Amino acid sequence: MNIPQFVPVALATLEPSAPVGPEWVHEEKLDGYRIESVLAGGSLRLFSRSGKDWTSRFPSVAEALLTLPVTSAVLDGEIVAVDERGVASFQRLQQSLHSHEIRAVRYHVFDLLWLNGTDLRELPLAFRREFLNDLLLERDRHSVVHKTRQFHIRHGDPLARACALGIEGVVSKRADAAYPVGRTPLWIKSKCVRRQEFVVVGYTDPEGSRHHLGALLLGVYHGSTLRFAGKVGTGFDERMLRTLWRALRARAIAVPDV
Repeated sequence: MNIPQFVPVALATLEPSAPVGPEWVHEEKLDGYRIESVLAGGSLRLFSRSGKDWTSRFPSVAEALLTLPVTSAVLDGEIVAVDERGVASFQRLQQSLHSHEIRAVRYHVFDLLWLNGTDLRELPLAFRREFLNDLLLERDRHSVVHKTRQFHIRHGDPLARACALGIEGVVSKRADAAYPVGRTPLWIKSKCVRRQEFVVVGYTDPEGSRHHLGALLLGVYHGSTLRFAGKVGTGFDERMLRTLWRALRARAIAVPDV
């Protein structure tokens, strides 16, 4: 059986809380890029969740996957970048991609869809996970390729446990289900941190030794009205400050168009 070039990925439905019960398993929710890897005939391609070829963006991940003891495989997972403390940082991942300097990248695999020419998608998740465990058995915590952390909770609140551990959230999956197509209630994601989208309405001049810009001025919509929400000036390195300043300067207008 031939391996497809790209398998449409399963998507989780966002809910405010995680489901409970013995039929559910829970995985650490990671803040990175969803990546499907297709390995066949000694070649490897990495695809974004929409099917775009991202192999060239993550050469260290491609190199590590080519060492797996398989003739062919399709894996589903998340690529993250970790900071000096070993904590996944989406900002660091974006900055690394922008500068073409990918450092401390990890590929956390949570599903195995094909193995050595056999389609595993109709098998229950619990069985697919066993195959994945065997495939990545020899990988240690310093490897580029890992299994995503998974835990069973028969009693209590899975999301509360994840939040107590400092995890972003959980993805809960039916252990007895086949690999789902599209977004379904068979995979549910719940988050520890609630997020709010803001509009960048301006910026301040830099002060002291800082260059390019000082802080971003933010607004938030309340209905159809845009209201000032404050400013943020931390978390930017020199390269990001320069990039933001150039982009904002090119879009600056004298009167807000709202």
